Amino acid sequence: MDKIKTSAYRVDTNIRLKEVPTRNDLGTSEDELKDRLKHIRKKLGYFQDIIYAHGKYSVLICFQGIDTAGKDSLIREVFKDFNSRGVVVHSFKTPTDLERKHDYLWRHYIALPARGKFGVFNRTHYENVLVTRVHPEYILGENIPGINSVEDITEAFWHERFEQIKNFEKHLAENGTIIFKFFLHLSKSEQKNRLLRRLNLPEKNWKFSPDDLKERVLWDEYQKYYEEAINVTSTEKAPWYIVPADNKKAARVIVADILYDELRDYKDIEYPTLDPKIKKHLDNYKEQLNKE
Repeated sequence: MDKIKTSAYRVDTNIRLKEVPTRNDLGTSEDELKDRLKHIRKKLGYFQDIIYAHGKYSVLICFQGIDTAGKDSLIREVFKDFNSRGVVVHSFKTPTDLERKHDYLWRHYIALPARGKFGVFNRTHYENVLVTRVHPEYILGENIPGINSVEDITEAFWHERFEQIKNFEKHLAENGTIIFKFFLHLSKSEQKNRLLRRLNLPEKNWKFSPDDLKERVLWDEYQKYYEEAINVTSTEKAPWYIVPADNKKAARVIVADILYDELRDYKDIEYPTLDPKIKKHLDNYKEQLNKE
């Protein structure tokens, strides 16, 4: 299997999505990819236990991607060996009436992982500079002072929103949240295949919506705004990683490897040491139990 280099997927300079490959088979078979994922997710599960016991960091993992990019199945497979008490997955849909009564970051803020835990966002706060760019009329539902029509939503508005998001992530990072942002980069031809599969397989029909085809017509616009959002908001403390998503099994391995490689660099994350006063009497405690 080809060695996975985290730097090959991290966005450190401006990128053009058209020039980034959507497929990487990692030079191996599907069976080997499956075995590799089992191996690395066990390591991640073990690390999750350490970070839970350590209790000073939280980990926020964000997934974005066009419809059918494989977010749901990737989350299911990569985090399978995590203790359920240590990871929480949030799938963000259309904002509710309650959520619209707050600013657009509120629903994401209240879903953030506590110290010692992993939080996974399936779709994220970036929907507010992606879907809303393609459909700016959605912004009107936020009831923002001074925004009374689509014409009021200028480039300055989007620039300010990008700054708000970067400040939000900066604040999180400075207070102990380790942030990963993954864009699952799918080709238009592979999306077509996956949509057809939903239509052809009765057990997959429930996943299909006619809206999928309406959004597919806007493919180029989505690609344009994904590219801009990634370039503007990939920072040292909250980097974007572009993961080729045409091969689902390889995409899962790439994400798992990146997570593990980056997290193990935090040398200060370790099991806490026992209070010396308690450690001093361990033999006494053992003896007490053994005499029962």
